[in-house]
Amino acid sequence: MLIIGEKLSIIAKRVREAMLKRDKAPIQEIAKEQWMAGAGMIDANIGPAEDGGEALMEWMVTTIQEVVPLPVCLDTTNYKAIEAGLKVHNNQWGRPLINSTSNDPERFPMLELAARYNCQIIGLTVGKGGLPADAEERAAIAAEIMARAMEYGVPLEDLYLDPLVLQIATSQDHAQKVIEAIKMFKEMNDPPMKTVVGLSNISNGCPKQLRPVINKYYFLMLLDAGLDAAIADPKEMAEAMEERPLFEKVLFGDNIGDPKKEMVMKKTIDIILGKTLYAHSYLEM
Repeated sequence: MLIIGEKLSIIAKRVREAMLKRDKAPIQEIAKEQWMAGAGMIDANIGPAEDGGEALMEWMVTTIQEVVPLPVCLDTTNYKAIEAGLKVHNNQWGRPLINSTSNDPERFPMLELAARYNCQIIGLTVGKGGLPADAEERAAIAAEIMARAMEYGVPLEDLYLDPLVLQIATSQDHAQKVIEAIKMFKEMNDPPMKTVVGLSNISNGCPKQLRPVINKYYFLMLLDAGLDAAIADPKEMAEAMEERPLFEKVLFGDNIGDPKKEMVMKKTIDIILGKTLYAHSYLEM
């Protein structure tokens, strides 16, 4: 299981300010924290970065790899910024990952970069036609991305399929559809395709205290479905793995000797599977 540390995102105020000021200290501190917590790769999310994206991504990659011996996930829609990051990436620590291509023609050139720089790439199963309706539509888009990757010379073993995790607070039915899509993706090739999710999307819009609960238990359910990688908080994922034996018992209807934890797990499983309607107060109901 590859955990791609999610904490270096321009969405976070501290990270955004450090990017703007080219202040290495916060970036390197967060990168090291994620590495020590178990991340195998660091996500560098600079947003669209339409102005100055090339210089910013170059700075981010070198700043991270000065202190952390890990590869970087280059996270932006800016093609030139991706290439700038690939040029300075220290492949001694592993091959970089492009986040991402999709079924949108504007994102096809990312595959050309992946082929030219011999790196890995995420294929997000969405296109210009809007959000996929179900697992079957995600699988159909995945098949198109796989075919296109081969056309561009990207080996399928270098492609991670992303089923697009949506917010459980507003798109509850998609939580189960993503689990089903992961299972489908694993059957689409031999050897099985690699899979990845942007995990914390599931809890976007949820109360702060609920977010790690939903993230951890959704991660474990995706893991059971065949998930290979997650862009996530490595500390949360380490906690999830510690709880996995207990969670598996609850998932299969066994008692774990801790009524409170068992209740939290059961209620979270029920909202993920759509057995009960999500509400911010679901643990209190």
